[in-house]
Amino acid sequence: MHSAEARAPREVQPPKLLDRVRAAIRARHYSLRTEEAYVGWVRRFILFHNKRHPAEMGEAEINRFLTHLAVAENVAASTQNQALAAILFLYQAVLAKDLDRIDGIVRAKKPKRLPVVLTREVRALLGRMSGTPKLAALLLYGGGLRLLEALRLRVKDIEFGANQITIRDGKGQKDRVTMLPASAKQSLFNHLEQVRRIHRQDLNAGFGRVYLPDALARKYQNADREWGWQYVFPAGSLSMDPRSGSKGRHHLDESVIQRSVKEAAGQAGLNKQASPHTLRHSFATHLLEDGYDIRTVQELLGHSDVRTTMIYTHVLNRGGRGVLSPADKL
Repeated sequence: MHSAEARAPREVQPPKLLDRVRAAIRARHYSLRTEEAYVGWVRRFILFHNKRHPAEMGEAEINRFLTHLAVAENVAASTQNQALAAILFLYQAVLAKDLDRIDGIVRAKKPKRLPVVLTREVRALLGRMSGTPKLAALLLYGGGLRLLEALRLRVKDIEFGANQITIRDGKGQKDRVTMLPASAKQSLFNHLEQVRRIHRQDLNAGFGRVYLPDALARKYQNADREWGWQYVFPAGSLSMDPRSGSKGRHHLDESVIQRSVKEAAGQAGLNKQASPHTLRHSFATHLLEDGYDIRTVQELLGHSDVRTTMIYTHVLNRGGRGVLSPADKL
């Protein structure tokens, strides 16, 4: 009797809510960064309401939590919006529950600031950088890339013959093409030769696999070992993939470039808060200064709405109309 009971199969427990959130995110091929952020916000939402299950809550509790973020925690508007996106994902994609009234939220105020733009100070900044950080910064400025777009580049995304870079799954999960600066080509070619040697060493050591989204990994067997799929800017050491558990070489961490740009700005004596994103802002502004039309700049930046690109005309202090100050006519 006891042995029969021992052999009886255990009752399978349903997955926990946060595991369901992770599964739903991975099924949609969202990034690991998005997964970590969304799971974190769902956890905070539940803890804020004394561990009540979200299925027992609704619009009122969501409004209360988001209002608390804005009023008590004084979070930035972008932070509050990310929290809202995470909670909406929970209810719509995981709990399959429609929400009718998410309108009682006290919205965090989004400051209207013009982007920081370097003039030809870019030369001084890059002149105090070296190695891989300098090459990455040159692509940010020369092609208008966001930092993560540059770090997530694969070897096959670089087309030396066509002088172009393909950015895949950019913001809004859109692909776009931008230019490969001629001034970066030789340095980039030499850099990739070194990366290729490292990749061969990894393969010989039994590693050499790189992260691919699930759909691509299923479609292209062993593609994760191929040269074309390797990161242009790989990390200096191997690490464990938190999703698959496999050991491989991820791309370079953002902090490496961020720290290098900050140090170079200090050494160059710049009186502006320069960051990697400042190089993208400078790219857009300098193209407009050189007479390129705003639609072209919009396409290169990957903006879905030209109004986002229009902010750079304000940085130029021309408003797109080349206004001359009356004081200059005196």
